[in-house]
Order: sequence, then structure tokens, then C-alpha cells
Amino acid sequence: MFQAYRTVLTLPGSLAFSLAGFVARMPISMVGLGLVLFISATSGSYGLAGSVTAVSVLASAAIAPLQSRLVDRFGQGRVVPLVLVIYTVTLSVLVVSIQLGWPTPVPHLFAAMAGASSPQVGSFVRARWSHLLSGKPELHTAYSVEAFLDEAIFIVGPVLATFLATGLHPAAGVVAAIVIGLVGGVLFTVQRRTEPPIPDPSAASGPKAKLGWPVLGPLMVVCAGLGSLFGSAEVVVVAFATEQGRRPLSGTLLAIWAFGSLLAAVIVGAVKFKQSPHVRLRIGAIALALAMLPTLFVSNLVILGIVLFVAGFAISPTLVSTMSVAQATVPASRLTEGMSWTITGIAAGLAVGAGVVGRVIDAYGAQVGFAVPVVSAALAAALAFFVRRRYAETDPES
Repeated sequence: MFQAYRTVLTLPGSLAFSLAGFVARMPISMVGLGLVLFISATSGSYGLAGSVTAVSVLASAAIAPLQSRLVDRFGQGRVVPLVLVIYTVTLSVLVVSIQLGWPTPVPHLFAAMAGASSPQVGSFVRARWSHLLSGKPELHTAYSVEAFLDEAIFIVGPVLATFLATGLHPAAGVVAAIVIGLVGGVLFTVQRRTEPPIPDPSAASGPKAKLGWPVLGPLMVVCAGLGSLFGSAEVVVVAFATEQGRRPLSGTLLAIWAFGSLLAAVIVGAVKFKQSPHVRLRIGAIALALAMLPTLFVSNLVILGIVLFVAGFAISPTLVSTMSVAQATVPASRLTEGMSWTITGIAAGLAVGAGVVGRVIDAYGAQVGFAVPVVSAALAAALAFFVRRRYAETDPES
């Protein structure tokens, strides 16, 4: 059953860059939650926590495609170290600004700088897999490996960030994320032999090749809906656990959600599907929307944990399908950029979801706040039906 996993993980250098990428993108599960815990403990406002987090994620969404285009043009080894240094410095200054109580909008400014320089490690790792397995069915398994690792990140990261922020110091979760991300980024960058080659700028399939917007555009909108779901759920789970008097359990609840998705990723990677990626995307999005509905009626943390665990089973299949659709749409010379646009969609949704749900919670409480992720999931499911299977070369490009 798991022969496909053995095949991809025994490719020369694959296990090493995948594990390094796992460590390098650990901050994606720690920084947002860490900032919510840090700022809400310091200022007492979920609205402020949500807005700072939203600014960071929105800046990342805006700059990620440009960063990825530079990587496609000049190579990972030249671009990644630079953005890694900028990200480490600006995120560190953001922590200082919050701790010292610098007035608004100074923290928002540094949050924007940190978000803009956030390394798009997920795209970089998947680009390496695509380079190694281009045109082979095992690529689906490789993407499932990364989905598995993504969910492992969201199991370990939230628990670690919550434990450090509530047990050591409110800022400790973010500080740990900075250190872990720096170490992982360095380990990933030094592995040059598995790095995708830099395309010839003069080739027809080079950096100026069409990106496939008739497919990629609607896919981005679906990703935005998914991102809004993830971003709003993260904040509302913290608020709900706090209202129940069990704030330290918020990270555990998010880890349970991710664990369900992790189990689904293992299964998905070992199965050969007959359906095309765009059909699997629709099925996954519908399942996720239906699974999130019960959160509107949860009354305690035990029930919430059960609902999140079940809902998690729809996450990784949906995300794997989005990457498969993107990989099948964009040219190899712009693969990192194409994948980055889907992540940009998710990031934009994260910003909107985190910002909106923070205001809703401040005004109406956490129970009503669950409406934000539920509506976000429903929108993503509806919009998935607008994602086309393929596009014709004569389609207009923007």
C-alpha cells in the first residue's frame, strides 16, 4: 500500500530537503497563534491581535508571487537566504515593539515587513518535488507527503506556541518560531543539488510562458475561502477556550484539527484516484463545508475537539488537490510562482478571516464567531465549481 511513499522518499536528496523544509516552515503554525496569544495577553484586545496578524498575512500574500518569481528567475540558493535574514530581523523587531508597547501603527508596520519577507518554503519544497518527479504519478504522493508534514506542523506548532506563551512568557511562542524558522531555512538553503534549475530566459517555455490564469484565477479565489476558514478558526478557537476558562487548551484543539488532516494525508498519498484533481477539489471542499457546520452549536471543548477532528479529514485532500490543479496548469519554468499564487490566495483569506473574526468575537463572543469559518468554508465549496479542468492556449491572459 505504501510502496509509493518508499519510491519518493528514497530519491537522492528528497528526504533531506523535505525534512529541512518541514523545520523551515514550522513558523507558519506558530507565528499567527503566537501573536494572538502575545498581543491579547499584553493588550487584552482580540481585535488588535487579529489586525496585526492580518497585516502580516496580507503582506505575505501580496509579495509572495514576486518572491517566487525571483526564485524561478535566479534560483532558490540566491533568493532564499536574503528573504530569510529580512524575515528574521523584522519579526524580531515586531516582538520588541509589542513588548515595549509602541503605539499603533508601528507594530502593524513591522508586521507588514515580516509578512512581506516570509519565505515561501512550501512552494520551494513542492517545486523541488515537481522537478524530481515531473510527469510521474508519484508526484501526487510527494504532495501528500508535504500535506502530511504541513499537518504535523499544525499539530506540533500550536501546542508548542501555546505552551511557551502561557507557561513561560507571552512572547516565547513567537521567539521560538523565529529561531526554528532560521535554523530550518539555513538547512534547506544549503542543499543545492536538488534545487530546480534556472530556466533559459530566451526559451519559449521560460519565465515569460503563460501562467494559465483562466484556471489559476478561480483556484486562487477558492484558496482565499479556505484561508479565511483557517485564519478565523484559529482565532475563534483561542477565544472559545478562553471563555471556557481553559485558554492553554486552545493549542491542543488546533492540533486535534490538524491531526485529523494528517491521517487523511497518509491515506490520500497511498491511493490512486480515478477522478481528476479539479473533481477531487470540489468533493473535498464540500466535505469540509459540511464538517464545519456543527461548530455553530458546540457547547464545550470536548465536543469542539470531536468536531474539529472529523473536519480535519477533509483538509489535506482538498489542499493536495489545489496543488495538483496548479501543477497541471502552470509551465514548469514558472511552477514556484504558480504555486505561490495559490498560497497567496490562502494567505489573503487568512488575513480577512482573522481580521473579521476578531471584530465579531469582540462584539458578540466566540460562539457567534464560529459563523465566520462556517461561511468561509461554504463559499470555498461553491467557488470550487468554477475551477476548470484545463485552459486553451488561445484563452486571454492578464
